[in-house]
Parts: sequence; structure tokens; C-alpha cells
Amino acid sequence: MDLTRAAYGIWSGGRFMHFGEPLDDERFINLIRLAYEKGIRTFMTADVYGNGQADEMIAKGLAGCPRESYCLVGAVGHDFYSGKREGAKGYPRFTNPSLRGPADYPDYLRMATEKSLQRCGVSKFDLLFLHNPDSTGYSSEAVWNGMAQLKNAGLTERLGIAPGPANGFTLDIIQSFEKFHDLIDWAMLILNPLEPWPGELALPAAQEHNIKVITRVVDYGGLFHDDVKPGHTFRQNDHRAFRPAGWVDTGHGKMEKMRSIAEKYGLTMLQLACIWNLSHEPVKSVIPTLIQEANSEAKPIEEKVAELAAISADPKLASLKLTAEDRDFLGQIGNNKGCMALKGANPSHTGAPEADHWSLRPELEEIGKRWRIDPRKDLAQTH
Repeated sequence: MDLTRAAYGIWSGGRFMHFGEPLDDERFINLIRLAYEKGIRTFMTADVYGNGQADEMIAKGLAGCPRESYCLVGAVGHDFYSGKREGAKGYPRFTNPSLRGPADYPDYLRMATEKSLQRCGVSKFDLLFLHNPDSTGYSSEAVWNGMAQLKNAGLTERLGIAPGPANGFTLDIIQSFEKFHDLIDWAMLILNPLEPWPGELALPAAQEHNIKVITRVVDYGGLFHDDVKPGHTFRQNDHRAFRPAGWVDTGHGKMEKMRSIAEKYGLTMLQLACIWNLSHEPVKSVIPTLIQEANSEAKPIEEKVAELAAISADPKLASLKLTAEDRDFLGQIGNNKGCMALKGANPSHTGAPEADHWSLRPELEEIGKRWRIDPRKDLAQTH
């Protein structure tokens, strides 16, 4: 089964990533089942979340659902088996030279995939992502030979690449499209009407190479759920507390200018963000974070599931796209070009490559020229 328009990410519900209130076991599992019952048919996990606990939660939430009735997406890449966690940086990528060399990549990928499948209680994934690759993961023949072996062994139907954890990696993801497009079926990108940059820059290359795109952070840190207002107080350990001051007020102000388009199409603000993403040709699926905010006036997370599910299940929305004029109008309101330092290949980086940051190699410069991307202008922080 291929991915559907609306997808559910196991990072929703605050258990494995710090967004809002962490749900207790019963509500967390019931939320997964509710998503299925409301019509969401794509579910994504990642083996590193909770060191395997996320896989187990997916298994419990989908227990009893016919396997052929849903699409299961996995992700491997962080080595929490033999790697040592480095605080907020998390576990190292399996390609870290201190852990293994290229000859051992296939064995690691197979081991990690088989263990993830076992925890999920299934025999294969419908799609398996290379999760948050470092510079080696984007460019190494050995890595993608290892991924191909997983497909050949019947452990997954499709292969994909999921850049992260932060935003950027534009030239790197295009490089992987050019080198490995025969293997890559899907890519995951950050995209939403308040964050069109830099995700939109990679879409033409995805379309050129027939790679489908699933977009995350569609909710823009919860703002498009419409219950994070100016003056909102985040929990002390909430990831969003580390964003630049004023981001809620600024985003809320821009959203107010977008409401007329939501009303025109009869959409909630979350649905507007989803449909805006899906109105870009290679984008075929959306996977926003579903958050239970920590205040008494917050919208129940179960309502957010229903809003998302309607993107696939409601016949009026199941094929809806915005006109090009409305799509571009929203993109102009949300224009965020130059607002942050991006991860991945960066002209400002010197020295040895780091896990999420490396220098702009000559081959990446050439990729930029081919796709009319000037990294010093189009991928630079300017404000």
C-alpha cells in the first residue's frame, strides 16, 4: 500500500518529541486507533524514538487492524544500539566512522530494520526511510546499496530519504535525488504556508526524478491547529520554547491574513496548511504533528486527528487543491526566506563535517547551478 494524503506520525502526542502534554499510555494508544477509525491509513514510526518504544506503540495502536488496510512507514539511521547518546544531539548516525566503515553499512541497516519490524509486529514496511542522514548518507553508494538490499530482501516495498532533524539540507537532498533516483520513491521535507523556504527549492528536482514528497511540520509548531495564540506559555521542556522570541505573534499575524482563503474553501487552518502543501505537484502526503497543548482552553488532540483525517476521508477534500493563484498568495504572506541558519551543506562551514553541518563541496556547488540555487543568496540567513 502506498502512502495516503493524510498520515499519522508517532511523534504526535508528546511522548517521543517534546511538544505539549505527553499523553499517558491509554490515551496515546487510543489516539492511534482513533486516527485509523477516522480514515487515516498511513502511519509512520522511527526506530530511535524511545529506543524502540515508538515501534511498540504503533503495534499496540494498530493491533487487530488488517495489515493490508494501512500503510506502515519506518525509519532507521540513528545507532542507539552501539552508539552513545550525546545529550540534545541524540544518537550518532550509523555511518559515523567511529562506529563502522562502509563495508558494514548493509549489516547494520538489515539488523536495525529487522528489529524495528519485530517491534512493530509486521514482516515488512510499505516504505522505509533513511532517517536524518549525515553527509555520507546523502552521497554514499555503500549506504544506498545497503538500502537496496533491504528492498530486495522483502523487508520494505519502497525506499525513501528523510532529512533532519532541523531545516535545510537542500543541495544534499537534490544530490541524493540525482544519484539514487532509481532507488528513492519518497522524500520527507519540511513545508507549510508559514515556512515555504527552503523546502520549495527541492520540489522541482523531486518532480523531475519522479520522487513523491511527504511533508512534515505542516502545523508550524502547532500554530495551524489554531489554539496557540499570542501570549501562549510553553512547558519548560517543550521544543518550541527554544524558538526565537516573537515567533508566535509574527506567525499568528500572518495567519490572520490567510483566513479568508480558508473560509473560501471551507477549511480549518490546519486543513488549509495541508491542502496548501498538497497543491504543490510532487507533494502527495502530509504528516503534521498533533499536539495536546498544556492549557485549559486547548483544543482536544482528538479533534485535531479528525481535522487531519478529513483530508483523506471527506469526499469533498480528498482531491481538493488550491488554485495556483491562492497557493502563491499564501506563499507570499508566509515568505520566510533567509530567516534562519540552515543545516547541511553551508558555505559558512569550515573544517571537518559535523553530524548536521558540513562545507559546500564543489559537486554541491554544481548542483546549485543546475537548479538555479545560489547557496550564498538562496540558502543563507539574512535576518
